[in-house]
Formats: sequence, structure tokens, C-alpha cells
Amino acid sequence: MSTPRVFKSALFWLLATLLLIAVFTALGPAEKTLGVNVRVVYLHGAWVWTALAAFIAAAATGLGGFVFRRESLHRWSLALGRTGLLFWITYLPISLWAMQANWNGLFLVEPRWRVGVIFAVGGVLLQAGLTLLESPMWASALNLGYAVALLAVLQTTGRIMHPPSPILNSDAPRLQLFFGGLCALTLLAAWQMVRWLRRHDEPHSADVVTAKAPSQTG
Repeated sequence: MSTPRVFKSALFWLLATLLLIAVFTALGPAEKTLGVNVRVVYLHGAWVWTALAAFIAAAATGLGGFVFRRESLHRWSLALGRTGLLFWITYLPISLWAMQANWNGLFLVEPRWRVGVIFAVGGVLLQAGLTLLESPMWASALNLGYAVALLAVLQTTGRIMHPPSPILNSDAPRLQLFFGGLCALTLLAAWQMVRWLRRHDEPHSADVVTAKAPSQTG
């Protein structure tokens, strides 16, 4: 008996993983200071870490594409970069939620929030340009530059109310273990997104080859 087609779909597993993330977050352990509001902090942290991991992977894969001269790596870089941007953009409303829940208001002058918005807008413009260029090599080059710029800016960006790695610096191993599990789930969701975007890119590649075929045989 063959496996139903839906279970082979990356999009199906992405949605299933997102549902699991929601349930897992809702069951997260409370913290003595923030109470159950710490759950949105877990989600916020895991989401932004996943975005950063995708950007770094996009840069590394793109660099590999140039070193080994493989177009497939450039296309993986494109999918990874777009996945990172999707997680980066969606981390912003989660950040607002975390502010409202734990700071009793929106502190929009927080330097890291402003950096997040700037790089979200810049990332959208970058991806729009890549869509027009239709060049996987350009995707690798720009993903590499974007990741380096983002990491460099984050290293030099100050904090006003945003604590440095509150979960990792916690004295409660139970919270850290839960956060590690949540990060694993968000990374899994990101991988499903990458797979879906990469597969979505395949028909386009086939169309290009088909379009070139008449001129090559004619």
C-alpha cells in the first residue's frame, strides 16, 4: 500500500510542524518572574535564532556554490535566504507580543527592534531584486553580503530593555531544555519551508531548459 501523496508534501509537514510548535509553546514551563508570559519569550527567541541560522546557512551554501561552481548550491542558497527572511519578518510581530506581555507596552526605540525592522525592509527589497534578476548566483552573492552585514550590526547594536540571552543565562536547566526543544522544532519548520521553496523552484529550471531546447536543435 502506497503512502498517501499528502504525507510526501513538504508544505503538509511544514503546517504540521507549525501546529506542533504552537502546542509545544503553550505547554512551556512558567518562570518565577515572568510567569506564563515567558512562553512568548521562548517563541520569540527560537524564531529569531532560526532566522539567523537560515541566513548563515544561505551565506555558507552560496559561498559553496562559488567554490564548487554548482548551480544547485546557488538555488539552495536562494531558498535558505527566503526562508530566513520569512522567519525574520514574522519574528517582528512576535517581538511586539513579547514586549506587550512582559514590558506592558511597546518600546519601539529599542535598538534591536529597529535593526530588525531595517533588515526586514532591506531583505524584502533584496528578494524583490533577486526575483527580477532570476540569477541564482546573484542570490548567493547577496545572501552572503546580507548575512555578514546583519551579524556585524547585531554585534555592535546596544540594548536598552532587551536582556542578553535571558533563557541561556537562566539558572533553570528545565527552561533551557524546553527552549532547546522549541529551537529544534522551529529549525525543522524552517527546513520544511526550504524544501518546499526548493521544489517550487525546480519547475522553473525545467521550463528554462525546455525553452532553450528548440534553438539548440534548430
